Amino acid sequence: MTLEEIRADAFRLVARGVADRRSPFRSPTLATVGVDGGPRLRTVVLRAFDPAARRIVVHSDMRAAKVTEIGRDPRVALHVWDDGNQVQVRLDGIAALQSGAAALPDWERLHPGSRASYRVRQTPGTVQPDPAGADTDRVEEREAFANFAVIAVALTGMEWLHLARDGHRRATFTWTDAGQTAAWLVP
Repeated sequence: MTLEEIRADAFRLVARGVADRRSPFRSPTLATVGVDGGPRLRTVVLRAFDPAARRIVVHSDMRAAKVTEIGRDPRVALHVWDDGNQVQVRLDGIAALQSGAAALPDWERLHPGSRASYRVRQTPGTVQPDPAGADTDRVEEREAFANFAVIAVALTGMEWLHLARDGHRRATFTWTDAGQTAAWLVP
């Protein structure tokens, strides 16, 4: 495969993650810089991908630590391992937070079951004695929407790694205002 074919295939896999709930790309790991300067990782659900704009969208509770972390340092990374294809994709980008009216179109597309996640009264990560306690203490829909945030990631780079018996292959891609650069890397 050429570098351009690799980029196109990686973008196809990311796009598939939006449409296919069984795709490993559906649930990438999102990394942020913690408020203490350390790395923070969590699994998110891929909600949208615009390959032409190189923009990935995930959702979050406004009260979640990742929102605070992105507010302090918008540099993020996403990681996916596709065991079936033996492909790892790492994506770097700059995250922007959207809430209120800017997030309304995403909110309206959410399944009611997904909206329920934002109806929990307590802040995510709050210590509680009963693991089911958050399920019974709910807020109204309007208040739930106030808890909803869109995280839009503008991609600035990607590394692709394919493991194969006949030889591993690794490539890197960087996007700037000047355009794309791509190169092969030693795996």
